[in-house]
Amino acid sequence: MLSLFQLSTRKYEDEIILVQKAMVDLESKCNLSNGYKIGKPFNRAGWTFFDLEISVEMTAVIEKSGMMEGALGFTISEQIKNFVGHHLESFGSQVRIKKIDYA
Repeated sequence: MLSLFQLSTRKYEDEIILVQKAMVDLESKCNLSNGYKIGKPFNRAGWTFFDLEISVEMTAVIEKSGMMEGALGFTISEQIKNFVGHHLESFGSQVRIKKIDYA
């Protein structure tokens, strides 16, 4: 199953550039291509929301490589969310991140 996150921001034009840079870097570290997809943005109550999908392959590399070491959370899902959030922050992004589960 894909890992799906909903990102939200009040400064979409600035944040989307930072998110893309961070995800290209993560793809490079995982030695993958097409490891993520960014969904179309939509606005609500002054916020812009957009989805970030991470492929099964990228998720597996992140889990097995030790990259998540130190990521807080009781479940793998929480740990991945926290890892991705911290990775985005390391590129200067201030998006809010929420894990979405779907079948």
